[in-house]
Amino acid sequence: MATIGMAGRTLLAIWIICLPYLPGHALARETVIYSWAESRAQDERGHYPVALLTLALQKAGGTYDPRPAKHDLTQERTLRHVELQRELDITWTLATPEREARLLPIRIPIDRGLLGWRLLLINKSDVNFFAGINSAQQIKQLLAGQEQDWPDYKILLHNNFKVTPTTNYEGLFLMLKRGRIRYFPRAATEILPEIHAHPQLPMAIAPRWALYYPAPVYFFVNKQRPELAAAIEKGLLIAIADGSMQTLFHQHFSEHITQLDLQHRELILLDNPLLSADTPLDNAALWYSPARGF
Repeated sequence: MATIGMAGRTLLAIWIICLPYLPGHALARETVIYSWAESRAQDERGHYPVALLTLALQKAGGTYDPRPAKHDLTQERTLRHVELQRELDITWTLATPEREARLLPIRIPIDRGLLGWRLLLINKSDVNFFAGINSAQQIKQLLAGQEQDWPDYKILLHNNFKVTPTTNYEGLFLMLKRGRIRYFPRAATEILPEIHAHPQLPMAIAPRWALYYPAPVYFFVNKQRPELAAAIEKGLLIAIADGSMQTLFHQHFSEHITQLDLQHRELILLDNPLLSADTPLDNAALWYSPARGF
């Protein structure tokens, strides 16, 4: 049997050390599963968070390979699966103290707070009716719809809105069509994709009015994954510093923001009782502002 001499062993050691850096050789990356299911790949609402997560992990060094979940879960089941490290590693959702206690948040609002800018999804036949509304109190007396396990439901109730809860997201659009609710408050990042996704329904955006409350959406991971949280945070901070996060934000939302005319709407300011004391409200650079234009 042939043996390797000293020179051969030296060359072999050098080859092993240099192997990861040779062209065409990729370092092994850990697969991490995010909660937006592969069956929802065409749903526009997930395009930005997925793109931002991918960007952040690349900026952090590319040691993680993000992949979509195989199954579409409700919001509460998603949180539970991340908490139990069952099939899911990463999710993104509106922050609450309870969620921040269960999971490990990366406290950088991924959509710059746009989730808190709420437009009213209505039936097209109600456009003139809503154009004639003159006060926030009039809107509060109309029946809205929300999923009961969304924090938004509790926020609206806290601010004295009339709200019908449901456990079925798609059912809310049918409730609107059938007149069981008068409007469905939707985020500036959601409302246009939802109208596009339901062309068979006669929906429109109510003119003139918008709701606003501070609404930080964070990436969350399991508490036993501080190294994953650190990588996401590192990547996001790099993307903020080099401008790539803002570029991505504009690519996905600047047209929507212009079309929704957020700067000129009459705002109904709501209190968010679910805000954590750790919410970075004093860092204006992390939040969208119509006055600043970004």
